[in-house]
Amino acid sequence: MHGEASDGEGGGETEVMQQETVPVPVPSEETRQPKECFLIQPKERKENTTKTRKRRKKKITDVLAKSEPKPGLPEDLQKLMKDYYSSRRSVIELEELNLPDSCFLKANDLTHSLSSYLKEICPKWVKLRKNHSEKKSVLMLIVCGSATRALELIRSMTAFRGDSKVIKLFAKHIKVQEQVKLLEKRVVHLGVGTPGRIKELVKQGGFNLNPLKFLVFDWNWRDQKLRRMMDIPEIRKEVFELLEMGVLSLCKSESLKLGLF
Repeated sequence: MHGEASDGEGGGETEVMQQETVPVPVPSEETRQPKECFLIQPKERKENTTKTRKRRKKKITDVLAKSEPKPGLPEDLQKLMKDYYSSRRSVIELEELNLPDSCFLKANDLTHSLSSYLKEICPKWVKLRKNHSEKKSVLMLIVCGSATRALELIRSMTAFRGDSKVIKLFAKHIKVQEQVKLLEKRVVHLGVGTPGRIKELVKQGGFNLNPLKFLVFDWNWRDQKLRRMMDIPEIRKEVFELLEMGVLSLCKSESLKLGLF
């Protein structure tokens, strides 16, 4: 009887012990689990973000590669200007940025070489060039996104330029002061360069925009990443800042014409 009782008591004790000890590891397991989850989740997030990033990049490139190239139009420039200044300007100020249709030349329909396009928009170039005698200025300015592209454009306009004097207006390997001296020293007819350097020359008083008759943007060309010059935020910003340094007022007075190549 006693043995049975002691067995029963012992069994009761073990049951009690089990009941008491069972809950003890549970919180430790629970506390471990969130740690495990916490360690696993960031990995999953990282994988997901890298996957989505890869997908996004691929998608943009694919869209640009597969989409039919559309030539730039005057309204594209007007829209970009409005989008850029919308948060910075009042409604009245935004209206002042509007350019008259008459200041735009016929845009490149993507069938032209640079020389053939320039001949179309300026058929009287030879006569115009002969009458130009002002230093620190050009008659025609071609604005592009990089020094490398500027050199390409200079090479590709040989048929148009003839014996016109051309100046490189970009920052790569050429100091501002060198360009200022060249502009002061001789009469130049054509300038090809980047908006940042042209802007800097205007700011320093080394380049006068008033005699300018034609301003052509290298609008449709795409780089290796399929970006046009106006797709690059820094270039876009510099173009708009250059436009505000007297270009817009020259366009409105109809002494300057804009072209999109």
